[in-house]
Amino acid sequence: MASEKNAGLVLLDFWMSSFAQRCRIDLAEKGLPYEHVEENIMATKSDRLLRSNPIYKQIPVLLHDGRIIIESLVILQYLDEAFPDTRSLLPADPSGRAHARFWADYVDKKVHGCASRLYREQQLQAGAEMVEILRTLEEELGDKEFFGGEHGFGFVDVALVPFTAWFASFDKYWGVNVVEAAPRLAAWAARCMKRESVSKSLYSPEKVYDFIAVMRKDAGFE
Repeated sequence: MASEKNAGLVLLDFWMSSFAQRCRIDLAEKGLPYEHVEENIMATKSDRLLRSNPIYKQIPVLLHDGRIIIESLVILQYLDEAFPDTRSLLPADPSGRAHARFWADYVDKKVHGCASRLYREQQLQAGAEMVEILRTLEEELGDKEFFGGEHGFGFVDVALVPFTAWFASFDKYWGVNVVEAAPRLAAWAARCMKRESVSKSLYSPEKVYDFIAVMRKDAGFE
């Protein structure tokens, strides 16, 4: 996305990255135009990326009028603070904000930590672990429409929803059928996909599966 009135925002991105997809969703939710720069991080990383994120050398990176913000959850919080006139992903009260940050951190540590094993281990034993993680998230969701509760679609929803495109791959490689294992979470995922910000930011489960298959083949597991 590019615009003459892009609020000075540039997003260094990679199409497959669940973390970059979070930023795309939030920018869409806030109605903030920005310049999108696709980085080929699987080949040669650009000088711009390496200068912007010399520590981790990874995307996403948000550039805002020359300022550099890295790490997706940090970027989401920065956008809330830098654009206070847009809809915040976090609730107003400190307790609610802390609660949301805890569960977003859980997504990073548990969901991503387990899902990344799809293409870095030859013998995958993560299926049972993933089921437990999904059921823990389902318990936190409860009967709410979104994790944000009364606040609506919010911080935890944006943190987790990109990983829903991996659900089909969980079934293929681990035999984890999310609809059966965590039906309320699967219904939540379907509700999220009805939001334009989500549907236009996520790639199809088929493309995700194809990418994982390539990664597994390159690692010698296929």
